[in-house]
Amino acid sequence: MNDSPRYSLDDLLAIMARLRDPERGCPWDVQQDFASIAAYTIEEAYEVADAIDRRDWSDLRDELGDLLLQVVFHAQMAQEQGLFDFADVAHAISAKMQRRHPHVFGDVRYADLDEQKRAWEDIKTAERAGKGESADDSALDGISAGLPEWKRALKLQQRAASTGFEWTDPQPVLAKLVEEVEEVRAEFANGADPARLQDEIGDVLFVTANLARHAGVDFSQALRHANAKFERRFRQMEQLAAAEGVAFGERTLAEQEQLWQRAKAFERKP
Repeated sequence: MNDSPRYSLDDLLAIMARLRDPERGCPWDVQQDFASIAAYTIEEAYEVADAIDRRDWSDLRDELGDLLLQVVFHAQMAQEQGLFDFADVAHAISAKMQRRHPHVFGDVRYADLDEQKRAWEDIKTAERAGKGESADDSALDGISAGLPEWKRALKLQQRAASTGFEWTDPQPVLAKLVEEVEEVRAEFANGADPARLQDEIGDVLFVTANLARHAGVDFSQALRHANAKFERRFRQMEQLAAAEGVAFGERTLAEQEQLWQRAKAFERKP
């Protein structure tokens, strides 16, 4: 039986306050600010997603703790500046969830999921107006510029689709993707101007995100799987090369391609 003490949220808040103590705390933690910690917050969110993707529930517990620490860290810095504290954060999200779910915490009833989604957006619009946020009556109002760009692309597409600006099936999206790839090919043929290439490759990526959305595929998860597959095969190539006594980096490109095909074939073996 494990007799070690179980720490509570209050303990975590106290630990964070001690870490930030100017005299008794950790010098690294003390010198941090919102901007310097933001990148770690994003990284921890991705590590949560990775643990879920791997179905590693023990690791998920730890990664959720790391993500919670980020919330506590930001709240502690805000408290030091007299902006808000952790209790304010908990209150704000609790109030928001109740406000945005009147069908759960109130007497509102929706006919179907589509009506609920429309009401959700209406509530968010009203919240933005209540904050005095400017709006130009665009369906794209309120989409955060701080989102990862692939996520913002999906949000823009979803909002546009809510107005009826939407292809009805994946086939036109596939055709558009082919069109955009051809435009990239043409730019290379015309001298590969960096600004034009950036523009055209951006179009390819935007349409790819749209294709994933139409296919019901999680864009981020699909990219994580592709990254994992590439890493797995690349490591296999390195091992195959080492077993033959010639390092992978010392092989010609043609020889490396042969190793790539062998690594792919290795994965297909039962």
